[in-house]
Amino acid sequence: MRRRRRPDRAIARDIRDPTGDARGLDKRRLSAFLAAVARTGPIRVCHQGEHRIMITAQEAPELPTFVSHLECSATGATFPPDRLHNLSPAGKPLLVRYDLGALRRHFSPELLAGRRTDLWRYRELLPVRRRENLVSLGEVVTPLVRLPRLEQELGLAAPLLVKDEARLPTGSFKARGLALAVSMAKELGVHHMAMPSNGNAGAALAAYCARAGIGATVWCPADTPEINIREMELQGAEVHRVDGLIDDCGKLAAAACAERGWFDTSTLKEPYRIEGKKTMGLELAEQLGWRLPDLVFYPTGGGTGLIGMWKAFAELEAIGLIGTERPRMIAVQAAGCAPIVRAFEEGVEHAPRWEHARTVAAGIRVPRAIGDFLILRAVRESGGFAIAVEDEAILRARDEVARTEGLLLCPEGAATMAAYRRALAEGRIGREQSAVLFNCASGLKYLS
Repeated sequence: MRRRRRPDRAIARDIRDPTGDARGLDKRRLSAFLAAVARTGPIRVCHQGEHRIMITAQEAPELPTFVSHLECSATGATFPPDRLHNLSPAGKPLLVRYDLGALRRHFSPELLAGRRTDLWRYRELLPVRRRENLVSLGEVVTPLVRLPRLEQELGLAAPLLVKDEARLPTGSFKARGLALAVSMAKELGVHHMAMPSNGNAGAALAAYCARAGIGATVWCPADTPEINIREMELQGAEVHRVDGLIDDCGKLAAAACAERGWFDTSTLKEPYRIEGKKTMGLELAEQLGWRLPDLVFYPTGGGTGLIGMWKAFAELEAIGLIGTERPRMIAVQAAGCAPIVRAFEEGVEHAPRWEHARTVAAGIRVPRAIGDFLILRAVRESGGFAIAVEDEAILRARDEVARTEGLLLCPEGAATMAAYRRALAEGRIGREQSAVLFNCASGLKYLS
């Protein structure tokens, strides 16, 4: 017999069979189930025989989100959530803000225990309000892969880890940001999205838009890896190759959005890609037992991930999951395109355009980043630094990690290994400091 749905507070009255006998009841499993029900909402109870009860949780349509407002990253001006936004009136990125006091009362590590190990396990710290608007391709928690042979070779006294983002859908960390951006676009009624891309972001946009039934158009530099172009086209995006760099592509995307009413999803020109990227920081803290490493080496082009992780750490401290300790954030760029490194060394807040940008690491070939001041702020507040490495060092690092550890890094990921070696040799970091290097995409995309 099927009983009507009830709120979770009534479930305790149903955890008995029709005779009132509780024989065979596994109290540990029951306790875990009750905790799960508190998180998921209404339930369904079905009796199966004299002493067996089948109970299934019904997922609530509303997600537990704590978004309070959006905030201009430059002026602090606030804006209402739940409506479409690009840049603030000051022309700067908008950041999603949460009711951290309420989150502190509600959120705890125990809440995560029964959840799937995917990006959406942190849903209270994400902005999507309705479950029906989640656009997902199975965003797993990516592993921390230790490099023990290189640790031994380099004489390290602390772990050297790679967070391998290649395991995500579309084979890169761009899946994180685009999963959130497309989910929010679906929630807010967007029908067509557009962006410039050096390859992987466009592929992720195409995939998630296809999943959501939203149109997608991407502008790419003419020398974008062919595999990325094919990914985008196979997944239904309209792709334009441009004789120029990604900022040239961005101008074309912006013009088309203005003319056709499409939504501009360029890096940091909407508020939600950063929320997807911040899950790297949430995952990292949880994987390390709610502690953080001493060093984070991050390949930096537009810098969304670095900014997002820094935001994640602040939010985790505010809700009581970590303390005041932070890793030193190290922005890694290629010597042929290093505007953030130059600005860091010159002590300025903004990074002028890098002319004639060239590097084998196309993903970090970003001549000018709209979030430059946010990247530099995070690096400086953390006591970190920005460092550039030559293409030759990037390729050597890729080959070394592949042959020594069996891990095939993308060029941008290999740049972090090259930067780690250089920083160690220059005495900017110590052998006793734990480090996490970010491999942002599958090396299989770059074999040709």
